[in-house]
Amino acid sequence: AYALFKRAGFHATGIDRIIAEADVAKMTMYRHFPSKDELIVEVLDYRARRFDRQLDRLAEEGTTPEQKIVKIFDWHERWFRGPDFHGCLVAHALAEFGDPQHPVFKAAARQKDGLRRRMQSILAEVMPRGRAESAAAALLMLIEGATRMAQVGQADTAIRDARKAALGIIAASRRPQ
Repeated sequence: AYALFKRAGFHATGIDRIIAEADVAKMTMYRHFPSKDELIVEVLDYRARRFDRQLDRLAEEGTTPEQKIVKIFDWHERWFRGPDFHGCLVAHALAEFGDPQHPVFKAAARQKDGLRRRMQSILAEVMPRGRAESAAAALLMLIEGATRMAQVGQADTAIRDARKAALGIIAASRRPQ
């Protein structure tokens, strides 16, 4: 389901196709996932757990908050250049399920908020909470924008400029006010 949703989208991927490609019985599928929406939420949660594990490993490599944030941007750069880059699955979910009360929207929003909170926690080591919150929100916007630009073939420029802007935001947020 994860691979199909990445390639074709959520609404365009039918449950029968997922069952056929997974080579499972229809009853087995419905026993584990009574609805397609529940399957989508599980796929998004799986993707979020995988992403978090990768970022946890990268965080161990950085010693300063700036290095840890740069590692997040570096991860995105590698992802943009990967053969399976089709844009952000979570952003696609937000676009396809626009109702903030929908379970898929909520799962996608949790993932985006998780990345923002991760960056806020990193930045809170070197700046007041309010500044860390604002800076983390701005960094998430940079990552989201770079992801969109990578989707339209401008990955190198987008991530380079986003990384540079991120370091500028962090430096400005660390200055006494």
